[in-house]
Amino acid sequence: MYQKVVVIASAIALVAPCAAFAHHSFAAFFTSDKIVEVKGKVTSFRFQNPHGTITLEVPAEGGGVREWRVETNAPVVLMRRGWSRTSLKPGDIVTIDGWPARDGKPYLRLRQAFDANGKRIGSAPFDTSG
Repeated sequence: MYQKVVVIASAIALVAPCAAFAHHSFAAFFTSDKIVEVKGKVTSFRFQNPHGTITLEVPAEGGGVREWRVETNAPVVLMRRGWSRTSLKPGDIVTIDGWPARDGKPYLRLRQAFDANGKRIGSAPFDTSG
């Protein structure tokens, strides 16, 4: 019995740092003093913990497309704001605004999203607290 407890405790000790890293601070990755807006075609929407993700193909300046990734809140928070796992589908055209990545990569934290007709997806914009 003692060995079983030691093995379980050791496994938890090894996995805990990974889980803590996976759920990072907003301020570590995103800047809160600027909002960026992108419009493009949804290529994927992952409605999963700890954060969902939206991937978009956005027309690039000078031609071509650039892939943008958008991090969302956890599904439980999205659902409280009127989102579901079917809110976005590949091929949907959306406009998303959010807080940009500190490192300049094409990566945003979702503030709000609108469908091709300008209708807000969900009930209200998110803020930097959650």
